[in-house]
Amino acid sequence: MVHPLFSPEIRMMLAEKNAIGLREFCEELHPATVAEALDDEFSPEQIWEVISNANIRTQASVFEYLTPAQQVLMAEKARPQMGELLSKMSHDDRVDLLRRLPGRVTESVMRLVAEADRKDIATLFQYGENTVGALMTTDYAWLPGTLTAAEAIDQLRQEAPDRETIYYIYVLDDPNRRGDGSLAPRRLLGVVSLRDLILAPRHALIRELMETDLVTLRHDEDQEQVAQLFARYDFLAAPVVDEQFGLLGIVTHDDVLDVVREEATEDLQRQAAVGPIESDYLNASFYRVWRSRVQWLAVLFVAELATFTVMEFFEELIATVVVLALFVPLCISTGGNSGTQAATLVTRAMALGFARPRDWKRVLRRELLMGLALGLTLGVIAFVRGSLTPSDTRSGPRKVKEEFTVRVPAGTELSAQEVSSLWGGKSWDVSLAKGTPQTVTLEKNARVRLPEGVKTLTPPEPVGGEWVYRFPTECEVRTEPVSRWRLGLTVSIAVLGICLWGTLMGCLIPLVLQRFGLDPAVASGALVATLVDVSGIFIFFSAAWLILL
Repeated sequence: MVHPLFSPEIRMMLAEKNAIGLREFCEELHPATVAEALDDEFSPEQIWEVISNANIRTQASVFEYLTPAQQVLMAEKARPQMGELLSKMSHDDRVDLLRRLPGRVTESVMRLVAEADRKDIATLFQYGENTVGALMTTDYAWLPGTLTAAEAIDQLRQEAPDRETIYYIYVLDDPNRRGDGSLAPRRLLGVVSLRDLILAPRHALIRELMETDLVTLRHDEDQEQVAQLFARYDFLAAPVVDEQFGLLGIVTHDDVLDVVREEATEDLQRQAAVGPIESDYLNASFYRVWRSRVQWLAVLFVAELATFTVMEFFEELIATVVVLALFVPLCISTGGNSGTQAATLVTRAMALGFARPRDWKRVLRRELLMGLALGLTLGVIAFVRGSLTPSDTRSGPRKVKEEFTVRVPAGTELSAQEVSSLWGGKSWDVSLAKGTPQTVTLEKNARVRLPEGVKTLTPPEPVGGEWVYRFPTECEVRTEPVSRWRLGLTVSIAVLGICLWGTLMGCLIPLVLQRFGLDPAVASGALVATLVDVSGIFIFFSAAWLILL
């Protein structure tokens, strides 16, 4: 997005070769503001030209705030200062950048990095993606326990410029060697906050000030556990240790915010039946987005085909009471909505730790009562709407495309009567009694609505003691209307049952999925709605079969 104030100013300074102005712009403003101003309309060469006027630490800070797509394009240029810039970046951020780069670009960039930084990058690269190890940084402040508070502050003053955070200082043991002779990570003894260190007496020893009751993370844990730990303890940073309690690195709160955003985005995408899209929507390739969406859509589409089987089973009912077809979307959407609500609430409660698979009885009891309450409320509304359905709609109109004849006893006159519609239009109907011979014998009393503009029938033809009336094309045959009260009762009971069923499905499916180690987020939205659609149609037509036939 183009920054309305700074982007034009940057272009002007680039055109004028104003190096002083560009340096002041980069160093005086916050790096996030500078990165925002360097929008996608700037080429990688122009961005390099802008930030190269600032000191290398500022360059690294601005680079970290650029979009992932911009970072990749700039790294592909592999400028000489890229190696020094990586050395000033946060250790975890530079590893994330190198993971996104093509292999050939990573190799060219790594040649520009100092030996010590290459070893650090290789260490962090060994941890799997989406684990705590991949999230942590090795850029932390530490002290031996033998220093005094005054000595510790003096040493921190020297370390602070090169550390990501100094609010927590970790107290480490002396180094030990492994069996193969290599140095093992220093064992974590405790932690002291910068506040406690400043307020402590000058001659107090660090080991006397440190907190030894520690909450730590394992390097192989899922990154989602980090967000839960930080939310529970309100940490700014947390240590990551190995099996021997050796300190491997730390995870900082800003990285946790990224995790929360990624996990929330992934859960929302899964709820919408979309596979996780790693990059942002606009920069993701068309094929990646298509593949992420089509997989679940195809599965759900095949599942929805079951609705044809259900409706085919009730084909006779639909043909007899055509008005039922008008209420199908209403009923199945009710089930999908109630199921999605329940699934979303239960899934979120599980993500926050408020509900677990062992709580299924409490969840089921709660949602059973909630489903009944919601179903009764919606059922009352459905009863009112069903009972207010106009007579013409309840009579089940059927359009007859060809001419047809009706035989009645001689002397029986069929006359057209004027009928006004709900919207003010007028038409002419001819009433036919039950049993009147037509193409087939009528099973119910019926009315034939003449085509628009036709007000009377042609005179009958006498045939063997009967009169034969000819009806023109495009007539509309309407059977005897369904009782408004029975129709309203049918819809209301169906809505009650579907709402209850959708709520129960929505609350139980996430619990079952998590019980078997699957992501419960996939149960929300599309999956629950699809399952409830199919079963909801069966519930609706079953209620209609029992009440209306």
